[in-house]
Amino acid sequence: MKLKGKIVWITGASSGIGESTAYELAKIGAKLILSSNQKKELELVINKCIELGTLCHSVFFDLTDMANIPDKVKEAASKYGTVDILFNNGGISQRSTTLETPIDVDRKIMEINYFGGIQLTKHILPVFISNGGGHIVVTTSIAGKFGFPLRSAYCASKHALYGYYETVRAEMVKHNIKVTFICPGRVQTNISINALTKEGEAHGKMDEGQDTGVSAEKAAKQIVLAIRKEKREKLIGGKELLMVYIKKYLPCLFFRIVHKIKPT
Repeated sequence: MKLKGKIVWITGASSGIGESTAYELAKIGAKLILSSNQKKELELVINKCIELGTLCHSVFFDLTDMANIPDKVKEAASKYGTVDILFNNGGISQRSTTLETPIDVDRKIMEINYFGGIQLTKHILPVFISNGGGHIVVTTSIAGKFGFPLRSAYCASKHALYGYYETVRAEMVKHNIKVTFICPGRVQTNISINALTKEGEAHGKMDEGQDTGVSAEKAAKQIVLAIRKEKREKLIGGKELLMVYIKKYLPCLFFRIVHKIKPT
């Protein structure tokens, strides 16, 4: 699929994977709609995309504001008259044990990572059907493949995305609507810094594993290629991706390994 001229809406676009993917798409001439609840940071990204030579508009909103999302879909679709690709990338991680995490923190993580994205999806699907097709790209995680210490709600939200969007793919294939899962391992972003603690506050620390992961720029190049090729799933990262295959083919070994991993 040629992406030049395609209208791509990216959530979580003010930093990390969303920001870098916006730059890669801008370089090849995609028309961008960028969203985040971080207005100042998003404006900087938008300005850089415009400097790279493409059209770029903003739609500011918070994924937890469910009642406002239908209007935000209308706003996004009005920027260029439609939307061709939705990149559901906005999300937040977690750094607290199952026992110590209050239910309101669990709910907040699910609201951001799961319900916000599917609310967008429910309202963008009629746009895609009217277009004669469309493409939903979803950032999951290798934590959506297996459980991991200090990330119970985060893992749950990412597992849920697989179930939901695999169903969307099966139901929407007759409408020429594609689904691509972007499944990162360790990527150098602020995800651990912004992760929620048991108090519902930012963790404020960069995980060692995160800090040594692949760059967001490298991840973005792989994401754009996966979108162009309409891949069903793209795993992105380093040697940590081996855990996905160990879990699938050698589950006993997987559980021995995961119980020994330092949970940061």
